[in-house]
Amino acid sequence: MSGHSKWSTIKRQKESKDARRGQIFTKLGNAITVAVRAGGGIGDPEKNFKLRLAMEKARSLNMPKETIQRAIKRGEGSKEGSNWVEIVYEGYGPEGIAVVVETTTDNRNRTTSEIKNLFERGGGSLASPGAVSFQFKKMGLITVEKGEKLDDQILSLIDLGAEDVEEANDALEVYNKPDRTREMRNKIEGLGFKVLGEELVMQPVNLVRIEDKVKAEKVLKFMENLEEHDDVQKVYANFDIAQEILK
Repeated sequence: MSGHSKWSTIKRQKESKDARRGQIFTKLGNAITVAVRAGGGIGDPEKNFKLRLAMEKARSLNMPKETIQRAIKRGEGSKEGSNWVEIVYEGYGPEGIAVVVETTTDNRNRTTSEIKNLFERGGGSLASPGAVSFQFKKMGLITVEKGEKLDDQILSLIDLGAEDVEEANDALEVYNKPDRTREMRNKIEGLGFKVLGEELVMQPVNLVRIEDKVKAEKVLKFMENLEEHDDVQKVYANFDIAQEILK
């Protein structure tokens, strides 16, 4: 990965500087509500793994405790939360990149129409379910702060049983099977390494290299437009942009 950045890395760095807190909190609240509903109405993060991850994400971005609790209550059975569902869209973006979009919505028709429009305006197109997702694999991602002895740190993480360890500009990305995420996090913290984040992701199997500035700008604008949609939770893509272009 040296000299290149994936969307997951670019998005993480952008998110830490994003001042649009109102929109972020709305999205996080929706994710918490849907996590509770998907878990059978269980609002206890110790018994609902997806909820735990959503709450940790919210806390990492300083979402108020009361707002988190309201989102949980909404998912536990209030009438306000009964229509919220999670929908995943697949498609192709500019330069033929594969894209998976995770959304939460209380209006399926509206969201589908708007996501379709964003794909088409960006030079891509929506595809049927399964047309793109085979180019990704579901993984647990633990983001770890880099240590002074980077090579030794990477070897230690591999020795713990990590499926893959990738160096990004701002951190180490440690991939593992989804059902081992909590176990791996505990092991990593047991070695004294600082965990910056934990989530379930779709990891690209093969990356499309973007080496041209104009093409990179088009791809990034398309991705940002998707990310900024109120119903969108996460966007995964299989492109890789050269670092000198990003600078």
